[in-house]
Amino acid sequence: MKKFFAVAITLGGIICSFGQERPLAGPREGPRGQGQRPQPMEKVDLPEPEVKLYIEGDFRYIESNGVPNHETGDFPGRGNPHAILPQQHKWKVPAQPEIADEPTPLGRHPFGVALNGIPIDPGTAEYWNRDPSSGWRYEALTGHVNLGIDHSNAHVQPTGAYHYHGVPHGVLHHHHDSPNEMTMIGYAADGFPIYSNFGYIEANDPASGVKEMKSSWKVKGGSRPSDSNSPGGEYDGRFTADWEYVEGHGDLDAFNGRFGPTPEYPEGIYH
Repeated sequence: MKKFFAVAITLGGIICSFGQERPLAGPREGPRGQGQRPQPMEKVDLPEPEVKLYIEGDFRYIESNGVPNHETGDFPGRGNPHAILPQQHKWKVPAQPEIADEPTPLGRHPFGVALNGIPIDPGTAEYWNRDPSSGWRYEALTGHVNLGIDHSNAHVQPTGAYHYHGVPHGVLHHHHDSPNEMTMIGYAADGFPIYSNFGYIEANDPASGVKEMKSSWKVKGGSRPSDSNSPGGEYDGRFTADWEYVEGHGDLDAFNGRFGPTPEYPEGIYH
């Protein structure tokens, strides 16, 4: 898996009230049948961003109208014909998360939610030959498929839901003038906090300074299978299946996380 966050993907909580991405229509495919391209949405005037975070019982709730609190790309636009529309997002995740005995595959569900109430949904709906059964799923941020991603690594679903595929730079700049700090940006579906791509040099020592975290996932060497069920060619990172986990290759574990203190959790937490 191509990774962009220092976080776990084991799901122990509940994520609800969101739309699913659909594959982008091809040159001769549209919502009214073959040969009719989908028409871009019209941009609408958006209300002010609204987000509410609160704890009730054993759960943390995040509610928002889906309007980002930072500048976005020009939607609709090239690669993404959808306009940002207000949403009725509501999530609940464990307020006191616990590490699961076994990981739960993320599947097609959002990974988590940012502090501004915008979903973090790194996966795509695009596959080689538009065939999900092939297993060759495109990665969003490699530049090999044009999804109209903006400067916050985000774009818009057909439902009008703005969402992040990678580090949400707009969220980082909203909280800090410098992005080179250890910055909490949201909560994963299992309730653990999500931080940006900077962390302490020594995981258990806040006084050690910060550095950019390196994932232990790397692009495989060699070439993809050359049969009819594979795109062939050299592994270059454009597909999720191009990546492999190599223990010790970077700073993070197989779930792109680590345990240690953070500014918000000085006693230590998985993040």
